[in-house]
Amino acid sequence: MRSDAVRTPVKCAPQRSLMHALGMTDEEMKKPLIGIVSSYNEIVPGHMNIDKIVEAVKIGVAMAGGNPIVFPAIAVCDGIAMGHKGMKYSLVTRDLIADSTESMAIAHAFDALVMVPNCDKNVPGLLMAAARLNIPTIFVSGGPMLAGRFAGQKTSLSSMFEAVGSYNSGKITLDELNEYENKVCPSCGSCSGMYTANSMNCLTEVLGMGLRGNGTIPAVYSERIQLGKRAGMKIMELLEKDIKPRDIMTEDAFRNALTMDMALGCSTNSMLHLPAIAHECGIDLNLDIANEISAKTPNLCHLAPAGRTYMEDLNEAGGIYAVMNEMPRTSRALSTRIPRSSVLWRIPTAPPAVSRCSAATSPPTAASSSALPFCPKCSSTPALPRCLTARRTRWRRSTTALSPRATWWSSATRVPREVPACAKCSTPPRRSWVADWAAPLR
Repeated sequence: MRSDAVRTPVKCAPQRSLMHALGMTDEEMKKPLIGIVSSYNEIVPGHMNIDKIVEAVKIGVAMAGGNPIVFPAIAVCDGIAMGHKGMKYSLVTRDLIADSTESMAIAHAFDALVMVPNCDKNVPGLLMAAARLNIPTIFVSGGPMLAGRFAGQKTSLSSMFEAVGSYNSGKITLDELNEYENKVCPSCGSCSGMYTANSMNCLTEVLGMGLRGNGTIPAVYSERIQLGKRAGMKIMELLEKDIKPRDIMTEDAFRNALTMDMALGCSTNSMLHLPAIAHECGIDLNLDIANEISAKTPNLCHLAPAGRTYMEDLNEAGGIYAVMNEMPRTSRALSTRIPRSSVLWRIPTAPPAVSRCSAATSPPTAASSSALPFCPKCSSTPALPRCLTARRTRWRRSTTALSPRATWWSSATRVPREVPACAKCSTPPRRSWVADWAAPLR
């Protein structure tokens, strides 16, 4: 093992004496040295709980027969650094984190590493270090913050910036702004929307460097502590099997990450970080590849700030695996085409109540109506309006697990459209006759 260089030969007696000074026993020094990179600090909300996760990781490592040793990594809160000259220091910390972690790991000959990051530049910096070092490594993040609540609506940090604008324009009072301030960020964790921190934690999971739930289990859930223990035990398995980061972060893995980036609607900052991480793995990842994948990948999630759902909602829906299961696989890489067996192609039994198509009063032509079923109620009028039959539109519904309400989509145009209904009596379609009408299109 790598750590033999500092603990087993007779010439290493001076090093062992220093380890004795740390309180280590002879029995501990015979075990693999597992470095735990702790990003804990008391200035970043996403990191204030990491000490609890680190303790869980230490327990997991010890349970599996390793000797856990903690050392720190810095982290900057982009939100606090924003709006003054401190914002110039955020991005450069990524390389500081990578360099310092690499230095610590090599200088002390760790056999394996468990990275415990959370916020923006901290995660990619440690992924870069893992790729450089190429020793068995696993990640367990600090987890996302719970969404805030204001006036019965969920909120996130972006809502706070919007509230400042609303106050400056006279739309809300100072008291309302203060209430926003106290309710938008209600717990520890990385900010509750799909910002850079949560984007990178989710993509770490997709790359294969974190266990299931790494990107979505809220910071305040006890499940996060369990995840830390499992990560501590799993690193011993990676060490035993000699599975290294570059064995995991392959070109296919990065393509998977880009595909899921588009499907999740991740922060655009991922295109600052994924190419840098790929570069450390000896892989070229550029905007042309990203654009190619983006052109063929549907956006399945609208998480804040793009929508009104939050990381806790994604976690309840099944997390990253729920989104990955919406995408078919080609070998080890995710395909960018949705399969017809997907939930998106199923005909639902209860269409939402919406108004009829504006062209419903125009009767369909004889050619188009001949293949159409008739309304089960009035039986004399084709059940689908002309504007829909002319397009040969097939209706499907997005999965309710990933959105607060069911959304109906047209496969012909991929834009929201109204539910087809009887042109005469407005009777909504039943599953049986919609299925019969759609059969020729399958």
